[in-house]
Amino acid sequence: MRLVRFGKKGSEKPGLIDDDHVLRDLSGEVDDIAGEVLRKPGMARLAALDPKSLPKVDPSHRLGAPVGRIGHFIAIGLNYADHAEETGAEAPAEPMVFSKAPSCISGAHDELPIPPGSTKLDWEVELAIVIGDPAFDISEDRAMDHIAGFCLCNDVSERAFQKERGGQFIKGKSAPGFGPLGPWLVTPDRLGDPQALDLWLNVNGETRQRGTTKDMLFSAAFIVAYLSKFMLLESGDVITTGTPAGVGAGMKPPQFLKDGDIVTLGINGLGEQRQVVKAA
Repeated sequence: MRLVRFGKKGSEKPGLIDDDHVLRDLSGEVDDIAGEVLRKPGMARLAALDPKSLPKVDPSHRLGAPVGRIGHFIAIGLNYADHAEETGAEAPAEPMVFSKAPSCISGAHDELPIPPGSTKLDWEVELAIVIGDPAFDISEDRAMDHIAGFCLCNDVSERAFQKERGGQFIKGKSAPGFGPLGPWLVTPDRLGDPQALDLWLNVNGETRQRGTTKDMLFSAAFIVAYLSKFMLLESGDVITTGTPAGVGAGMKPPQFLKDGDIVTLGINGLGEQRQVVKAA
């Protein structure tokens, strides 16, 4: 399945994209793509529906983040060796874990606002995991049973806030608009192997990032199992899994986003995003 949430920000309705690429309304079946709907029984009920029985929706509707009521937005840093190298860091022996504020989450095509005081606004194309059944202290071979699906993420980062202001990465990762997700949530049965996906990102039509999830240092399954050793992962939690080389901070000289820039990115099977950078 490809699940979506459509409509104005803050009042999105649940929906799906059928095999003919038609947007269908799920609001008669569930209240949101969130919480218990993402657990196995809820997802099985949605999978059993005949998409053609659901009302068609005008495709011009805005698509919001494909998951609602996200409790925890977790990120993994330096999960590609080439990205660690371009930042001058050693590849980590264990996943580097930090958080993004859930309030930063936006739709795949929403504007990307430049926060006040920003001087080093950067991009990161990433594969994101959405938790289905809660997970605590699980093994890696059980991890996929706890994943509701995957989506595309742009882990937008303000490098000066992140690295020059002390404290934790969360300060440079959490401004409004810094977490575009979607356009849709794709279930594991439809996506296939999450470690065989191509990632790409362009700025103003120019190539910045090209990579593949097969080069992740820590796989999606390993990350879920690893995090579950330290915390209870709950239904609807989102984990974004790191980015390949090509970020602005790694360029020589560094290049950062400015008002009017257009960022486009995608992962095969998970759709594409487009953000216009907007000064306050």
